[in-house]
Amino acid sequence: HIRKCGVRTLGSVAFQQTIGSPAVCAGIGVHTGERAKLTLRPGAPGSGIRFIRTDLSDVPNVIDARGDLVTGVQLGSSLDNGQGATVSTVEHLLAACAGLGIDNLVVEIDGPEVPIMDGSSALYCRLMLQAGLKRQAAARRVIRIRETIKIEDGPKRASLSPSDEDTLTLSATIDFESRAIGRQTRNFYLSAENFVEELGFARTFGFKRDVDRLQAMGLARGASLENAVAIENDEILNPEGLRAEDEFIRHKLLDAIGDLFLAGGPIAGHYEAEQPGHAINNALVRKLLASPEAWGWETVAETSDYKEAETVSVR
Repeated sequence: HIRKCGVRTLGSVAFQQTIGSPAVCAGIGVHTGERAKLTLRPGAPGSGIRFIRTDLSDVPNVIDARGDLVTGVQLGSSLDNGQGATVSTVEHLLAACAGLGIDNLVVEIDGPEVPIMDGSSALYCRLMLQAGLKRQAAARRVIRIRETIKIEDGPKRASLSPSDEDTLTLSATIDFESRAIGRQTRNFYLSAENFVEELGFARTFGFKRDVDRLQAMGLARGASLENAVAIENDEILNPEGLRAEDEFIRHKLLDAIGDLFLAGGPIAGHYEAEQPGHAINNALVRKLLASPEAWGWETVAETSDYKEAETVSVR
């Protein structure tokens, strides 16, 4: 338990936030299998989320977390600054930022892939809560959805539509033949407390039959039962089982929150999806950014209907 961590649980956060002090962690990348060290540092107001490849000295090494810089969406979201620096599997860290309401952050990394940790956002939430959330002297702005935009790709679809909320709300459904997953639907209202308690712990998942094929493609080299839920036919292979009966759809919502944060800031609108994934999420973000009539920046007004959380459990 992390006590008096300053997570606002109700209402809107009217000022931008960063972390109060640096935080450090290290781990392997789920796809590259390479070890990397992350140092999270406070970001300046209005700077957004920025990755810095500290192992690169011969090319510009700053990579902004922006949807138009996404160049890979296969089993994760990868960013490329177009000048020789890339960073992959950014969605779980970005989901933690969006979930906790962190607008500005510097992420120093000495490798090509963000560590997968346990396959969820829980450790990143814990790190940033222990570092403390710091209010900044700049008004928070949200991307207000004004017109509905949609993306469809066969059985997959996703949309963003207007909402009266000052935060992101989500509804998603997945449907798998495996009885270990089946059909799952979940609705979600994004707040710091809800993210930590309901989504942050949900792990990435995959089928054992796909591992050899993925490794031949240079992917899943760091995957294990310690950082993913593995399924074989209709069985869960992890000895400890699931963290929640519907952990799969919870993780899909976690991924969506991270992918949508690449729009450049928090979204005030409603996300709805059937069979969501990184590719369709990024296509939705790109369509949003290319449709200026469908959205606009809006300053969040201070409200009195929030409280400080005295205890937040990070599973």
